[in-house]
Amino acid sequence: MGLFERYLSLWVAGCMAAGIALGVLLPGLFAFLAGLDVAGVNALVAVLIWVMIYPMMVNVDLASLRHIGDRPKGLILTFVVNWLIKPFSMAGLGLVFFEVFFRSWVEPADAREYIAGMILLGAAPCTAMVFVWSQLTRGDATYTLVQVSVNDLIMVFAFAPLVALLLGVADVVVPWSTLLLSVVLYVVVPLLAGYFTRRMLLGRRGDTERVAAFSASLKPFTIAGLLATVVLLFAFQGPRILEQPGVIALIAVPLLIQSYGIFLIAYGWAWAWGLPFSIAAPAAMIGTSNFFELAVAVAISLFGLESGAALATVVGVLVEVPVMLSLVALANRTQRYFSEERPGDRGGNDVIGSA
Repeated sequence: MGLFERYLSLWVAGCMAAGIALGVLLPGLFAFLAGLDVAGVNALVAVLIWVMIYPMMVNVDLASLRHIGDRPKGLILTFVVNWLIKPFSMAGLGLVFFEVFFRSWVEPADAREYIAGMILLGAAPCTAMVFVWSQLTRGDATYTLVQVSVNDLIMVFAFAPLVALLLGVADVVVPWSTLLLSVVLYVVVPLLAGYFTRRMLLGRRGDTERVAAFSASLKPFTIAGLLATVVLLFAFQGPRILEQPGVIALIAVPLLIQSYGIFLIAYGWAWAWGLPFSIAAPAAMIGTSNFFELAVAVAISLFGLESGAALATVVGVLVEVPVMLSLVALANRTQRYFSEERPGDRGGNDVIGSA
């Protein structure tokens, strides 16, 4: 394990602090960088995410996709947790905390906006960062891709009606161009690049060791991309974070409970169902993390840049990175409780790419 991976939590904390400081000291620069977007997708963030995802995609063996239907449990878990549990639990936690526990500390109008922002986070499952979490837990690269792809397809059709239901809004304006372009940028383009790179490295002899060596050489860039993304996101929101520390702490409480709770549900279910660790860890990670760029974009579209809803989605970013790193550590420490394939798993478990 390298220096960056060994002390990744400390590096991330330092990058969060550096991002906030830079955002305050150089507001003009980061206002310019924030404006470099297409259909709401920031170009610089997109490049950094490519840097994180590309090494993961090189390891994806598309030929193994034909085995997906043989072992459906991981996909069922992903679907149920992300679409039947997570959005509703987030809405419920938001209501309980801001309508009951924090009622005397927050104005009702502000509370409704904070709840709305949390709902947007809960209804937007992760698209890009989950590849990083999967790699850090040595998850099955192909299956992680399939889980993300299935989520993306569902999100295209389910996100707007689900948000409308939970917000009680009849007509929700969703930035479809942002959503679809994000899927192309964060999944399709890196996948194609990884596919052609893999084919070139394998050659006619199918040299998998060459592929592994190439992926290992790119691993430092994955970590660097993660840290640079953290700096950039917190630089964009630095002044607002410093202006409202008390509110940020209140919003963080239900978000933390939601994150750890959803992970325990998904991870525990995966263990009880006999899923191998290489499937269980990514399945739990994708259920826990959020597509924060989409949530932020929709919050701004619906409620405005300075709204409580937009602030809540930014707090989601603040909470997510350290939480996900702690869950990566937890998953790696509990790997021994999972096996790659148990007796009788054939035909019922989710080990792909081995047949």
